[in-house]
Amino acid sequence: MLLSAIPFLRALSLSLSLSHPIAMAIGVMLRALRSGSIFKTSWRMNDSRLISTLILTEHDAGSVKSSSVNAVVAAKSLSDDNSISMILAGSGPSVQEAAEHAASVHPSVSQVLVADSEEFKHPLAEPWAKLVELVQRKNGYSHIVAASSSFGKNVLPRAAALLDISPITDVVEISGSHQFVRPVYAGNALCTIRYTGDLPCMLTIRSTSFSVPPETRAGAASISQVDLSTFGEDVAGKSRYVSHTSQDVERPDLGNARIVVTGGRGLKNAENFKMIEKIAEKLGAAVGATRAAVDAGFVPNELQVGQTGKIVAPELYMAFGVSGAIQHLAGMRDSKVIVAVNKDADAPIFQVADYGLVGDLFEIVPELIGKLPEKKIGSSN
Repeated sequence: MLLSAIPFLRALSLSLSLSHPIAMAIGVMLRALRSGSIFKTSWRMNDSRLISTLILTEHDAGSVKSSSVNAVVAAKSLSDDNSISMILAGSGPSVQEAAEHAASVHPSVSQVLVADSEEFKHPLAEPWAKLVELVQRKNGYSHIVAASSSFGKNVLPRAAALLDISPITDVVEISGSHQFVRPVYAGNALCTIRYTGDLPCMLTIRSTSFSVPPETRAGAASISQVDLSTFGEDVAGKSRYVSHTSQDVERPDLGNARIVVTGGRGLKNAENFKMIEKIAEKLGAAVGATRAAVDAGFVPNELQVGQTGKIVAPELYMAFGVSGAIQHLAGMRDSKVIVAVNKDADAPIFQVADYGLVGDLFEIVPELIGKLPEKKIGSSN
């Protein structure tokens, strides 16, 4: 490491005249190395007492999204003495309401930072990344964590590039302050990674792997406004906000639902896919789809489950007409109970299913719909 270079530098300086510019420069370096003022991040990585974490927080309609609370739980796993801060950005009353919610969302949160500006009216990646860089250079966090959502995957890599850091993505287990486990090969293997780079250590975590204990009590964190006086005016970059669309239905959020009902290409068309929506309606479940069903135009891509869609881990996962491609299994294999219906007895989905039924879904699904009560028996909570 750097300290092993001290004897060489000392010998080199002695071979030169004390007034020689190189000898003078070496003297300055030796004094800096002895005092530890150069590359302090090298030793800070091993000092758990100095761990502090910044959570990139998603919010909507004045409330913090549950995936960001899962990120707090993950950050708590880094160290018992971890100082956790949540940062929110937006404009107007909604971001202030979300900040108040964040302050009480988990007892491990010690501070909530709020960036209230028209620059953050829409969650574009470029201004968010610049904001993370600004806050990090001011406060010097040892870790920066975000959920592996569309938002987290959009912002964190850009912020990492600005900070010249290599991020670690899709973490499913934290074994220490700098040791993590993440899936590889579409979830068929787990890889343990030890981070040895400069600080901050930047992570995205799979929210389904860090559940919030039901007995979690409310916290009381302080709320501070981020000083944006040095924030650049032109930070929009190459992207601009066009519009936002979402399904206006009373269904649980796909990423957090207790029950998920998924349809695949076996449903053949969008009209038949409505049978899946009917089952979900009766069960109070969220609706999911395979990539093949999304690409075929049966449903919008926000319902896609899989490696390139949403990662889910509900208590009950029902798959109709889903073959079980490896990319899809990567997004739902952590479900507690998996039920599959497919006419192909050799479909890969049956290898991970707890209960499987081989048959024609166009006969099975209508019969199931007829026997299910109209009353919703599930919820997203």
